[in-house]
Amino acid sequence: MKIKKKLIFIFTLLILSGCATPPPKNPDNICEIFFEHRDWYKASKKMNEKWGTPIHVPLAMMYQESSFKHNAAPPMQYFWFIPIGRASDAYGYAQAKTMTWDDYQRETGNSWASRSDFDDAIDFMGWFTHKTQKVNGVSKWDAYAQYLNYHEGWGGYKNKSYNKKPWLIKVSRTVDARSKKYAAQLRGCKENLDSSWLWRLFFA
Repeated sequence: MKIKKKLIFIFTLLILSGCATPPPKNPDNICEIFFEHRDWYKASKKMNEKWGTPIHVPLAMMYQESSFKHNAAPPMQYFWFIPIGRASDAYGYAQAKTMTWDDYQRETGNSWASRSDFDDAIDFMGWFTHKTQKVNGVSKWDAYAQYLNYHEGWGGYKNKSYNKKPWLIKVSRTVDARSKKYAAQLRGCKENLDSSWLWRLFFA
């Protein structure tokens, strides 16, 4: 009986892994990302309407965190050749840590949310940026400061822990630049994306 249960479990994992959404072919272009994964645009619009965070900000942060891989995780650490665990328990599209993810689930009531699901991950990032504005007064449009909060936590940002990490400041500037690039790209294809989405809603 135990062997049968194990076989069912393994088979289920294989099915789920086969259904996993692959990363976009051109992650440097937000229009191509959404034309390839149209359901991601729908989820991102929903996040924007719910939390007020512009789509290009969490998308730029997500690119930095996971390269849009559903099962992204920090690299394994080793003592000589013996694996001793990962640097943190961050996981999924948003690289959300377990404790913060638990807070999100509790506060939003989204108890079935999964870090490997894009819809849940983008909603989590909307929630986080919304709280960052409330806690530290950072604009939802400020990808640079939002990313510093995302990486260091609200307390760390308040204590300016990032000043001791020049590499992080450099990465945050990269996220900010990508966010502005995404924003410009999205302005050029938003009408097309919206019309395509509406057409599918009524006629597909």
